[in-house]
Amino acid sequence: MARYALMTSGIGFLILLIALPLTAIFTQAYQGGLAAFWEAVSSPEAVFSLRYTLTLATATTAINGVMGTLVAYVLARYEFRAKSFIDSLVDLPIAIPASVTGFTLLLLYGPVGTIGGPLSDAGIRIMFSFPGILVAHLFMTFPYVVRAVGPVLQDSERGEEEAAQTLGASGFGVFRYVTFPAIQSALIVGSIFTFARSLGEFGATIMVSGNLALRTQTAPLFIFSEFNAGNIEAASAMSVVLVLISFVLFFGLKFATGKLTLGRALQ
Repeated sequence: MARYALMTSGIGFLILLIALPLTAIFTQAYQGGLAAFWEAVSSPEAVFSLRYTLTLATATTAINGVMGTLVAYVLARYEFRAKSFIDSLVDLPIAIPASVTGFTLLLLYGPVGTIGGPLSDAGIRIMFSFPGILVAHLFMTFPYVVRAVGPVLQDSERGEEEAAQTLGASGFGVFRYVTFPAIQSALIVGSIFTFARSLGEFGATIMVSGNLALRTQTAPLFIFSEFNAGNIEAASAMSVVLVLISFVLFFGLKFATGKLTLGRALQ
């Protein structure tokens, strides 16, 4: 009896928390039919915001995939005095509110900021443009690759790396043929979470972008603007697009990690 009560409570909470809101979004988006849905997501503003978001998420994932792996490797393989401080610093983007992150970046890189002021005087603008939004997304998503790859590097045997070095392999060769295959699954997981987090980033983005349609407006900001304008159908339609992309990402994640695990088992 207790088992069924626990199952009912857990599943009921999941339905109430996740399934019902998603159902409401899909219902609202398709309320006017497929033609109205397509019209909403194919407007110039919608197309621009989605393309802009995907470009940002791709750039964020590529940069943090490389730099996150580098930081994870340094933390796992080397001992140094400030290691515990650096390790704690990695998690700060998760703890700090997104709006605070955006405001901090404005104070630093904005037109009157410590760094942004002199650059603005020289005709170089960071905030309210792609570079500024990219910096915000890099900040907000940085921990995901580090925390996915780090534990794998810490648990992996260093004997194979040392043996490869003894046999004359270069540092790049050791990473390519020994280290990378060991962290491949974790890197894919961290990269997908990075992409998904960048895809839905709102709080920091609205602070540093200016939310300018056809210039710096991302898909989440498009949803916010359309909702504020009373265009619920357009906001719902773009929400559905982002939800579908997220579904594809996470089903792809399960498939990719499953294939990689099976491949290793068969080797």
